Amino acid sequence: MPRAHLARRIALSVVVLVIVALVALTILAVSTVRRPFPETTGELEVEGLTGRVTVSRDARGVPTITADSANDLFRAQGYVSAQDRFFEMDLRRHITAGRLSELVGEGGLDTDRVIRTMGWRRVAEQELPRLAPETRQYLQAYADGVNAYLKQADSPADLALEYQVLDWSVPGYRVEPWTPVDSLAWLKAMAWDLKADYEDELARARLSRGGRTSQKQIELLYPPYPFDRNQPILSEQDWRPGAAASDQQAAAATPMALLKGGQGAFDATAAAMAAIPALIGEGDGVGSNSWVVSGDRTTTGKPLLANDPHLSLGIPSIWTQVNLQCRTVSAQCPFQVSGFSFSGLPGVVIGHNAKVAWGFTNLGADVTDFYLEQVSGDTYLRDGNQEPLETRRETIKVAGGSDVEILVRSTVHGPILSDAVPAIAESGDQTAVRGVAQSNRYAVSLAWTALTPTRTADAIFALNTATGWDDFRSAAALFAVPAQNLVYADTDGHIGYQTPGLFPVRRSATPGAVPGSWPSPGWDSQWDWRGFVDFEELPYVLDPQEGFIVTANQAVTASQKPFLTGVWDYGFRAERIRTLLAGSAKVSPERMVQIQGDTRNAFAPVLVEHLLGVEVDDFTAQAQLLLRDWDGNQPADKTRDSASAAYYNAVWKHLLEYTFDELPPDMAASGGTRWMIVLEQLLKDPKNAWWDDKTTPGVTEGSGEILKRALVDARLDLARKLGKVPATWRWGRLHQLNLEHRVLGTESVPGVIRDVFNRGGIELGGGNGIVNATSWDASSSGYEVTAGPSMRMVVDLSDLDRSLWVNATGQSGHAYNSHYADQIDAWAANEPFPWPFTARAVAAAQDSELTLVPPGQPTG
Repeated sequence: MPRAHLARRIALSVVVLVIVALVALTILAVSTVRRPFPETTGELEVEGLTGRVTVSRDARGVPTITADSANDLFRAQGYVSAQDRFFEMDLRRHITAGRLSELVGEGGLDTDRVIRTMGWRRVAEQELPRLAPETRQYLQAYADGVNAYLKQADSPADLALEYQVLDWSVPGYRVEPWTPVDSLAWLKAMAWDLKADYEDELARARLSRGGRTSQKQIELLYPPYPFDRNQPILSEQDWRPGAAASDQQAAAATPMALLKGGQGAFDATAAAMAAIPALIGEGDGVGSNSWVVSGDRTTTGKPLLANDPHLSLGIPSIWTQVNLQCRTVSAQCPFQVSGFSFSGLPGVVIGHNAKVAWGFTNLGADVTDFYLEQVSGDTYLRDGNQEPLETRRETIKVAGGSDVEILVRSTVHGPILSDAVPAIAESGDQTAVRGVAQSNRYAVSLAWTALTPTRTADAIFALNTATGWDDFRSAAALFAVPAQNLVYADTDGHIGYQTPGLFPVRRSATPGAVPGSWPSPGWDSQWDWRGFVDFEELPYVLDPQEGFIVTANQAVTASQKPFLTGVWDYGFRAERIRTLLAGSAKVSPERMVQIQGDTRNAFAPVLVEHLLGVEVDDFTAQAQLLLRDWDGNQPADKTRDSASAAYYNAVWKHLLEYTFDELPPDMAASGGTRWMIVLEQLLKDPKNAWWDDKTTPGVTEGSGEILKRALVDARLDLARKLGKVPATWRWGRLHQLNLEHRVLGTESVPGVIRDVFNRGGIELGGGNGIVNATSWDASSSGYEVTAGPSMRMVVDLSDLDRSLWVNATGQSGHAYNSHYADQIDAWAANEPFPWPFTARAVAAAQDSELTLVPPGQPTG
């Protein structure tokens, strides 16, 4: 046989073998990926059920669960949650228990040390017996449903693809049964991410160290809320404060004597806090929009309620959608409720039932205080006496490594966080006490409302079954942590607002300082918390005269009593929503959706006026022209507004960098609404010290030089990134969302694995301080979206089946499942889906049906 012919045959054989191998690998890969996908049709036996339960899924895989008893309803919810997202549930419980190292190895140690020190799970264990008997039953039923699903799996690989990947580096992992405490501990993670104020306390202290930044400069970075232009949630006509907490002291500034004290302990405390991963979000982008409009102002004649919580965006989404229905509503089975919940938590967190709808936004409550402790051996000083420290030893198991033992010490105030990481033990000295610098070394403990056992889980089920305003307020009274803004609407036509949560009553240990704004001497009990603000003294309103209520993380009221917090969003989003609502003669559901997608930057015209007054070279002027006649709209498309938005935000980024070049990298200007107010004030003072570039000694710059530099460098930057012709620029090309898996989506994981789980390159409009709050960090290297509307919903109280909703990613947590990412495009385009609620609407939307039956029950 000729060699050429033989070579061709060999080559052909090799090609065939390669093709066969690729086909085999593809089949194996597809089989591996599909292995954990849930059964969504037919019948399945579920241990513990007492009757038949139907699970009807729509075209996006969202389940409607229908049962004859409440226990069967939540048992089925647990089973379905595990079907869709068990790895996410398992990851969350490992984090909240301080056991992340058991799942991912040494990379979880820093997180585990801090969470074990605070004892999140220990508090959840204390909460369980305090809950109402029916709540405990629902939590147990949910856990039983999860465990029924787990028992059907031969190995973790049957539950999620993630376990197969992790087994390569951390082999031998075994899944534990789910417990009610696993569900409760998640509430601590929510509370941690949604607290406020301590970052700013530490930042002020760090900036003042050694007198490197003057008190006047520091005060400019923390301007007061602009009540003259951006209204609070409730006006003086809506609500007036009562007498509670009247002895709380309040002031506007922190004394400079205190700021000049040594701050090593608080630098280290900030480092310890950073060891805890943000499970639902952190920073300027965390917040929400929620508003409700009365029937007198709507096209439907009944209230409309909108909500879109702004949290971190990853894949799978933070939220899971569910519709829970008792076949016959009764006192024993009172649930007809639909909305958004968290995987691992039974019930519905945000949504509506047959009578009532509700939404949340973050209040930013000041619910943490640091205390300085004089520790000596195993005791600490308390009112002149040495009291014994409470101590316990914790063993952290590390997958693939040796166990790590830690000693946790606590005082009457809470855990000593200066034990959480070694750096704190070396830096608790030179700390000011009551405004006077000291040379002593102190330990630092944390008081936090979430470390007090509460009944927040009871509140969830009480909201789910509320039938009117009184029920709603009773449920809100149980919602202890995290403190939130709650909006309300019902089918009878009422709308309302309530502040729920635990708010400490305390005095400031430092004369002239806002309560809780600076660490207190723990050895003097007069600075301890003295209980919590009575619920009846918290702000609320029913049916305000204005006909609508807007909450977007702005100040709740103009009053300082009761003291809730000193940290607000500065109100640009809220005021824009108010303007759009007030400008509509009648508000329709479609108009509510349009407002949720509004991309106008209300602050931009203020800065643009100054930017247009700066003379620049011809090359820069080509881009500067984009700002003329631009109203601040920031879409992602190919319009002129998008090109203008791209240039404006590039200028904004450079302007913040050049103006605040003295700030340390981890405190750099992020570009949120606080920085908008700061820049606005600085623009009125062109020679302010903040304008001076510290990298040019001997030259004192003013606002004109810095504005010009920002215009020029932004033009050059975008020419490199987007091309030399400004008219072709697009905000969406810069402002993109990359959805990352929490464990397997980071840079430390090989790209081939990341690509399986991550989804990215999603072009978005909006930005910081905008109703469509797709936030980005101006101090980072680019313009990537860091947080945004994690879901959107609009509830129509005239016909609940005409309500609308959309999730940020999809219902499933399984990569390559058809519902893993099938809502992303609609979410990005602000095109919500119909939200079926009643049996008729659910039947019309049904795409598949699964029946869950007790073991041994005849089929059919």
